[in-house]
Amino acid sequence: MEFDTRTIFVGFLGAVAVLAALLWVVGIGETRRVLGLLSPAVLAVILLVGVVWLVAWGLALRRVLGALGVTASAADGFLLYAAAAFANNVTPFGQAGGEPFSALLISRATDSEYETGLAAIASLDTLNFVPSILLALVGLSYYAARFTVGDSVRLVLGVVVLLAVGIPALAYVGWRNRHAVEARIVRLVHPVWSALGRRLPVLGVPNRESVSRRIDGFFRAIERVATSRRDLAVALTYSTLGWLCMCLALALSLRALTPMTDVGAAVVFVVVPVASIASITPLPGGTGGVEAAIVLLLVPITGISAATATSAALVFRGATYWFPILLGGGATAWLEARTGR
Repeated sequence: MEFDTRTIFVGFLGAVAVLAALLWVVGIGETRRVLGLLSPAVLAVILLVGVVWLVAWGLALRRVLGALGVTASAADGFLLYAAAAFANNVTPFGQAGGEPFSALLISRATDSEYETGLAAIASLDTLNFVPSILLALVGLSYYAARFTVGDSVRLVLGVVVLLAVGIPALAYVGWRNRHAVEARIVRLVHPVWSALGRRLPVLGVPNRESVSRRIDGFFRAIERVATSRRDLAVALTYSTLGWLCMCLALALSLRALTPMTDVGAAVVFVVVPVASIASITPLPGGTGGVEAAIVLLLVPITGISAATATSAALVFRGATYWFPILLGGGATAWLEARTGR
């Protein structure tokens, strides 16, 4: 499995430029001063919380694979999700860019069809959406009940409600018309796959029936996951645990850098899910975009300084982005070496 290293390199250059611009606007000296308040012991705890997040979502992935008839141990679930997170974090557009690589790695590591691996990681991404929106709504409701709601909070609330209503509605309509969607995907994918196959002989040039059969297999796999209620319930539980770990990582980051108030304790349930949307930017893992989104949400809602918000965002991303890249890179290498053996 190979990544487009040139695209990744250019993407990281763009991410560094965005982060540098953010630090320049906020103030490098002030941000460095705030980061100096973070003790190594607290940083280690925050990094550990990030690992627990990976474990939780790895167990969710394992349960989704079980619904598809693919057996994986708890350790394999962790390795597979860490590797999937690595793919998402080094490719542009977040999950949209990393899922094809994640699906290939899952299929190779579990000796399953590519469509099964793609259905597993796509199902997990869909499941992860549910608790993120619920947590954001809970956080916003708590905030609105206890504090004066400003324009910034109303804007965030509008975005969350729009996502909570719009995405499930689109998914429902798409699923009800999945045969038409499937036919349209075949018409789009077949010429692209054929063009790539002529340039890359290893892919081969498939006929239309072959492409249709593979896409139909993907939708059938999605249907198997959707009808396995017990597996869905367990996977959702692990997914929620993962989101709570990410919220805890940001809360601990804020606690270490500034005295937390009730506002800060509640707002992490809003900031983490909403800022995660910025990972779809054309930068590796949304680097730069996610940090900026966290700052833009924290400052007007909590009233903390931009330097404190930026510092908390950097620590949080260290535990949920940079550290997982190291773990995920090792997991990817291990799984590929094991597959080769």
